[in-house]
Amino acid sequence: MQEVLARSKGRMLSATDDSAMMKQVQATHAPDGREVDVRPILSIVEDIFRRATPSTIDGVVSGTREHVDALDKNASPAALSGMLDALSCDIRKISCEISCKCSGGEEAHATTMDLFNILSAYSWDAKMVLSLAAFALNYGQFWLGAQLCNTNSLAKSMAVLKQLPNVLEHFNALKPQLDALIEVMLDLTKCIVEFKQLPSQYISTDAQAMSTAMADTPAAAYWTFRSIVACHSQILSLAGLRDEYTASNTDAWELASLAHRVSRILEHFKKLIAICYQQIDENRQIEAYHNLVRLLETIHMDNMKVLRALIYAKDDIQPLVDGFSRTRVNIDVLRRKHVLLLISSLDLSAEEILVLDQMYRDPKASEEYQYAIVWLPIVDRSTASDEGYRQKFEQLQAIMPWYTVQHPTIIEPAVVKYVKEVWKFSKKTILVSVDPQGRILNQNAFHMLWIWGNLAFPFSAEKEAALWKAESWRLELLIDDIDATVLEWMKEERYICLYGGGDIEWIRRFTTSAKAVARAAQINLGMAYVGKNNAKERFRKISRIVIQENLSHTLADPTEVWFFWARLESMLYSKLQHGATIEGDHIMQEVMTILSFDGSEQGWAIFWRGTTHEMARAKGEMAVDCMMEFEKWKDDVGQMGFVAGLNNYLRRVHTPHHCNRLILPDIHGPIPERLACAECGRTMEMFFMYRCCPE
Repeated sequence: MQEVLARSKGRMLSATDDSAMMKQVQATHAPDGREVDVRPILSIVEDIFRRATPSTIDGVVSGTREHVDALDKNASPAALSGMLDALSCDIRKISCEISCKCSGGEEAHATTMDLFNILSAYSWDAKMVLSLAAFALNYGQFWLGAQLCNTNSLAKSMAVLKQLPNVLEHFNALKPQLDALIEVMLDLTKCIVEFKQLPSQYISTDAQAMSTAMADTPAAAYWTFRSIVACHSQILSLAGLRDEYTASNTDAWELASLAHRVSRILEHFKKLIAICYQQIDENRQIEAYHNLVRLLETIHMDNMKVLRALIYAKDDIQPLVDGFSRTRVNIDVLRRKHVLLLISSLDLSAEEILVLDQMYRDPKASEEYQYAIVWLPIVDRSTASDEGYRQKFEQLQAIMPWYTVQHPTIIEPAVVKYVKEVWKFSKKTILVSVDPQGRILNQNAFHMLWIWGNLAFPFSAEKEAALWKAESWRLELLIDDIDATVLEWMKEERYICLYGGGDIEWIRRFTTSAKAVARAAQINLGMAYVGKNNAKERFRKISRIVIQENLSHTLADPTEVWFFWARLESMLYSKLQHGATIEGDHIMQEVMTILSFDGSEQGWAIFWRGTTHEMARAKGEMAVDCMMEFEKWKDDVGQMGFVAGLNNYLRRVHTPHHCNRLILPDIHGPIPERLACAECGRTMEMFFMYRCCPE
């Protein structure tokens, strides 16, 4: 910002004279403390210039009416009578001063300084508006006569005496330069007035851009006054009030030069005010953020204040779209309901939507649990209006059965800041649980919902702890109701093997040898392929081969595979949030083991016996070798049972050498500083990995 100010300041100074002149201007400034709201007067001045200046001189001569005569109600002089009573004397005084000095041929700088002396008691913005009003008074009178001469007999007679047609003919030569200079004078004055109206509670006069603007305002006022004098001199010359006048290139050059100078000053102030507005917006957002923090820490009677603050606080629109009826609705539809805020980018996966949709449409979700979901997409506001983003948002919105915001940009920046800083939202979708009183029960209930479904209602941290307390490591927890075939095997108390990995040759060797062992051990073994995490296309290819070659059963589609691994990651995250460690938590140890199996890029397998807790697991070549070497442990099967016999053999052949890799997902919350290896208990080394997996 300092570089911008420095460059702008340099151009500004090049457009002004030496500091001695500015000191002379400053010496005239003796404000008496009066406060004048000059905006209504400025509105009238702008209206005069707009209505007085014709687009062509021919239109005035021929009597064409270019403007509607009715004055804008917002600029009605009747509403300003009190203010004008106090200021009209000075406006007329300035008008007369300009006319007299310009008609007498006084030097422009001297006339300019006379105006500063007359207006010494006013603030800088008031000086500029009142001087511009005085010029508008003279300018308007000139063009009023010109416009009425074709419709009013009195005006016509006066136009003849003033030789107005000849005046207008000369005016054509200077019209572009006069129009340009009047426009930039008006814009610069409006800009200075705008600075005066900036909210002081959000920007201090000590702010660099603000203090620079205040220091440079006298120069802006000087060149505005100087330009007014030049314009008025040309108008008087056109009207024949100076002794000799011939429109020349020198006159046009003077006006163009002043327009260029004032434009440079205007550019400087526009950059300053843009910086000020940026700082004001930042300070407003900081205030809004702190207000939101306090609001969410306060106890409420219902959830309306909290939801309005998070979704949309105003009453001018219906901010939500009902996913079932596709109609716009008010936030009141969420009153006294449990609400899950679905917070994501526009990269929300189809799998997340599909699985959440199934749970949301569960009859118990509406009858017994009574909760609603609201999608709050977090996007970059600068690109949210792009056509591509709009289409992507609408495509996602169209497949969601729950409530969604009508457009991402209605979510305030302070809310986005809160979501990112307090709720730690980054890229991975989170689901924030809000109770009917507006209390935040859980900053990410996704993990509870993925693990236990709607049984986790009301999705609070206390409910999560209670569910874990009653939980144990079992096949039902691992597979849930993802696959009906596996559930049927469990009811039949069959031996069940879940296996995964991305190496089809390993899968062929393992399934073939495992089937041979099942026949030899005379057990009823069901095998199911559960794929590999974040490998959708690889799963499709391998599952087709598994089915074609009748190697085993496989999960039905990539969504089921995604959900299998998403639940495991959710279990890990949930356990980490509750402070669990592999040394003291068996479920966490097993979850980390499976995730490290998957991260090792090797195949792996877990054997279970029906609904019992009997389990054995192995990975890579060890899993294949123990099947190939069944003869070495078949006696243990007869004595101990299949799973116990397999575990006994795995312990005998286990070697201390291993290389386990655990790839943590983009989890919500802090990354654990220390994780122990699920196999040996030693602290694992931490590495950073960047991965692109288009599949």
